[in-house]
This record gives sequence, C-alpha cells and structure tokens, in this order.
Amino acid sequence: MARLTLSTDAFVLLRRPSTSDAFQVLSVFSETQGLLLVLQRVSKAKRKGEVAMALDLFNEVSLMLESSNQGQTWFVREARVLRSAEGIGRNYEALQCASAFAWLVAQNTIPEETRARVYALLGQAFGAFAESPRPDVAYVKALYCLARDEGYPVKQEWVRSLAAADRAQVAELLNKPLAEQSANAEAVARLRERLEAWVRTQTDIIVG
Repeated sequence: MARLTLSTDAFVLLRRPSTSDAFQVLSVFSETQGLLLVLQRVSKAKRKGEVAMALDLFNEVSLMLESSNQGQTWFVREARVLRSAEGIGRNYEALQCASAFAWLVAQNTIPEETRARVYALLGQAFGAFAESPRPDVAYVKALYCLARDEGYPVKQEWVRSLAAADRAQVAELLNKPLAEQSANAEAVARLRERLEAWVRTQTDIIVG
C-alpha cells in the first residue's frame, strides 16, 4: 500500500511515552488536520531524510510527514521551526499554564470548522505564556476564548452567574492587555477554578 504524505504547519503540544530511544512520540495540532500523532527519529548520526534536532514543546513548526498506516501515525521526514516558544521554559508558572492548555487541546476533538480558530488561539496563548509576566491571566483568557469559540455560552451563562465584583474582575482580565493586568494571583486562581468547574460541568470540553 502506498505511503501517505502530508505537508502541514502545527504546534507541538505533548510528548508521549515511547518504547524506543530512537524515536520521540509527539501530539501536534495542525490547522487543517487537527490532532496528529507524530513519531520523530532522534539519532546522533543524521541520515538522509532524518531530522537531527528534536522538536520542542509549544513551538510552531512546518512539517513534512509520511504515514504507512493510513494516517493513524505519522513519521517526520522534514521539520522547520516557524516560531519558538523557548521563553516558556524560563518561568515555572508559564510552563505549568502552557502545559495545561496544551494538554486540554490534545484531549479534545476539535471540529474541522473551528480548527483555524483554535490554531490561532494556540499561537496567541503560547506567545503570551512565553513573553508575559502574567501567564495565569493568559490561561484564563485562553480557556474562556476556547469555550466561546467552540460555541458555548460562557459569557451569557458563566459570567452572568458571578457576583458583580467578580464580573468586573473577569471583564478586566479579558479586556486589558496582559502588560496592564493588576489582579492579584489569588483572585485569578479563584476565577480560573470557577471557570474550569463551569466548563467541566456545562460543556463537552475535557478539562484536567
């Protein structure tokens, strides 16, 4: 059976357990294909057609892929980094938030009609986690936008269920640039918990 080939841009979301030291197993999200399971050969000696440098989490990459099992898994033939998110690794809180959001996207089936919006949201979120001093706020904004873009009435139901002071705080979190955020960490953590609880019980989105 002929091998399938695919050229796509994607964000690296997760590293999966691998039974071989020769490969790393990744979950990546493509704007056109959604979630893909990708195997990348990581060897000291670079051979023709192999990729020498391991792909890093949260980076946006351009991939040339090949599959021998009808797209169940894909082997990386070529890879190029389009946008690095290396700043995430310098801040433990940013790493936690980025990992949580990447895991969330990887656990959910994103319909074809909303993949482009989720792809753009991943770019915005990972950029914010890498560069902003408020990754906690960036996570709340990202989760809110994901629920909204997937068609759930997060504004009409969740926001309206909050007390007036919390509604004002949410409006500030959502509307102010990250550089201008002044909410204390405890308030943001409490609103994150309430938003996650609403998403968990009122939507089909899987939240950790």
